Amino acid sequence: MCGIYCALSLSPSQLVLEKNVYNNLRKRGPNHSKTITRTASNPYYQCLFSAHVLHMRGCLTPQPAQDVNGNVLMWNANIRGPWAFTYYQQTGHYLWFGRDFFGRRSLLWQYDVNEKAFTLTSVAARLAEPSQWQEVPAAGIYRIDLRAFAESGSLILEVYPWIHAGESLSSVSHKSKWDGVPNNTSAVINMSGLSLTSPVCPINMSIPLSNEVEHVQNSQASVEELEALLESGRRTAVVTGLIDVLSEAVRRRVQSLPFDTPIPSPPKNEAAIAILFSGGIDSMMLAALADRHIPSHKPIDLLNVAFKLPEPKIQYSDKKSKKHKTKSVDSQADVAEYSPFNVPDRITGRAGLQELVALNPDRRWNFVEIDVTQTELQEMRQKHICHLVHPLDTVLDDSIGCAVWFAARGIGVIAEGDQQRVFTSPAKVVLTGIGADEQLAGYSRHRVRFKNSGHEGLVQELAMELDRISTRNLGRDDRIIADHGKEARFPYLDEDVVGYLNSLPVAEKADLSLSRGVGEKLILRLAAKQLGLGASALLPKRAMQFGSRIAKMENRCEKASDKCTRLLTT
Repeated sequence: MCGIYCALSLSPSQLVLEKNVYNNLRKRGPNHSKTITRTASNPYYQCLFSAHVLHMRGCLTPQPAQDVNGNVLMWNANIRGPWAFTYYQQTGHYLWFGRDFFGRRSLLWQYDVNEKAFTLTSVAARLAEPSQWQEVPAAGIYRIDLRAFAESGSLILEVYPWIHAGESLSSVSHKSKWDGVPNNTSAVINMSGLSLTSPVCPINMSIPLSNEVEHVQNSQASVEELEALLESGRRTAVVTGLIDVLSEAVRRRVQSLPFDTPIPSPPKNEAAIAILFSGGIDSMMLAALADRHIPSHKPIDLLNVAFKLPEPKIQYSDKKSKKHKTKSVDSQADVAEYSPFNVPDRITGRAGLQELVALNPDRRWNFVEIDVTQTELQEMRQKHICHLVHPLDTVLDDSIGCAVWFAARGIGVIAEGDQQRVFTSPAKVVLTGIGADEQLAGYSRHRVRFKNSGHEGLVQELAMELDRISTRNLGRDDRIIADHGKEARFPYLDEDVVGYLNSLPVAEKADLSLSRGVGEKLILRLAAKQLGLGASALLPKRAMQFGSRIAKMENRCEKASDKCTRLLTT
């Protein structure tokens, strides 16, 4: 994995890589950096390529990679799986670039019409003035005819789009993935009519014959309810199928480690794999499946983040004034019972840890308690995180971006008996559960859509979720995690996992007429129960910003979709 940067200009002024952008790229790829330029004279244009490599597999391959013909390749990640790339084809004067089907690796673009300068980068920097950076839509591969651009001064993006088998090129032009083309540029389908075959099948749109919605009051979810559904045998085949395909997706990600020769293997007492861990169903499944494929003598780091809660207030009576007053907890007894970091995700994380220990007591599960104060949050957001979240800018992007950044950094403490030891996770691979809620109706909005529009509305909502996940989540999370010189891996967005889930009717994946904590992500909960997990299989969705309590630190009157002024640089 690496950070890549490509600048194209028709101006004779020397191309310069801005210092803050360079520093952010360097953090993504700390093992090797190189910058080269290419200039053409007839017609005139110049290109700058800068690559920063995080050495993850085999022998280190310096980038940008060049051949004897003057072609230049910068490739971020694997051929199959997450990727982003740029390729300068000197013969023909073309610049090719793009992201994978889901957009699991970040790639941003902007175009300065005055300078006739086009730029691509894995990560940018937020400036005080309005920025033109946008995420490259994960719509396919793009090509720029540099000769035509130099001669006309007009930038045209030729698109080779992803399409499903049997789908026509004309049917993809309206999709939401086409949003976000830079100002003063135009995008057109390539003249040759070529396309890329989608790595997954389209979502199964079939719904139950009876589309009547049974409105059931949300009762308390129970293990017995899950056990009864599992014992009925109705979903046995699909649950087993999910376990098999998800287990293989995890195996590929935990056994493809950054320690092939010539890099020495990590010491036995250090983890190579970390998991963003809340103790919820998504992260518990990843931990349970990783346990299958990582030798028991090797630890696994469970990264659990919490933001400091305000001190609680207690009431006492003033008999003279006969009024209730409040005071801060200050007695030793109160302090002993109260912890400002006992947020919901910390509590469920500890409970999840106990389930994992019961599942495999021979493994050392490093439950890393990552505690963040408001002062540290504000300092790191303004100093650094705001640049990584950019160009996204909502309250939700701020909350999740900050929470993921501190979690992925992996600096906290682990408990050793009654004591705590300062600990920093050395793992260079970070598993994240993103993609489970989007595919398996895990959000509250899915229940609303189901209540209003039944199964038909729900399956349309799920199709939209997957279509927009690149712009809402993945680019941001890649920029955030990679900033620590670590690689984010997304088992729930493995092509085989998505293809399997897309092939199933929506009623096999979720049943939102059942109680909360059971009906949403039903197939995943049944899989967890089959693997031997307990209460964690019943935990309802709790968004990271609420589970970690970062949302409590800020303006509680904000909406998630509001523009976040805290992300503005001063």
